[in-house]
Amino acid sequence: MFANRSVLRRLALSVTAGAGALALLTACGGGDDAMTGHAGVSSSVPTPTASQSPGASFNDADVMFAQMMIPHHEQAVEMAELAETRAADAKVKELAAKIKAAQDPEIATMTEWLTAWGRPAVPEGGHGGHGMPGMMTEEDMVKLQAAKGAAFDRLFCRLMIAHHKGAIEMAGTEQAQGADPKAKELAKTIETAQQAEIEQMQEILDRL
Repeated sequence: MFANRSVLRRLALSVTAGAGALALLTACGGGDDAMTGHAGVSSSVPTPTASQSPGASFNDADVMFAQMMIPHHEQAVEMAELAETRAADAKVKELAAKIKAAQDPEIATMTEWLTAWGRPAVPEGGHGGHGMPGMMTEEDMVKLQAAKGAAFDRLFCRLMIAHHKGAIEMAGTEQAQGADPKAKELAKTIETAQQAEIEQMQEILDRL
């Protein structure tokens, strides 16, 4: 009977000690969790600030880039569409289709940016076509609309080369002065793609 009580006492002590150890471990674990929790709160504080709005990282150069590049692209698309029925050279038609396919989605993207930034698509005072390098005049567009065949191909390439050079200039300004990473990335894409297209059009002109 005494032995049984002794065994029971030892078991009780073991359980008590185990519970104490468990409580201690839990407390330590809770401390780690608490520290982790505090660290998480501390490290996550900048996150909401950095992502409060899509325009948190943009500046006036980004806005101007989008506001000016949209109509610039729209004119390029209009020129490219003329090639569908007026161009004679297969390479010109192929390049025009490529230009339209690339720039239409870019127009949509930049329009979405301006909406997210809370800025108008048209800047105060209007675009001022002469303020956008490479833009065709109304006279240029009338001539292009009237041209057909080989004459269209040559005029299209000459005008689009000048148009692309203007876009590259605008893209360079954005990369140098912009703040929004996505806008600067698009500017770099425009610069690279349109420089390659200029070289293609020069080759076409040399051949025609």
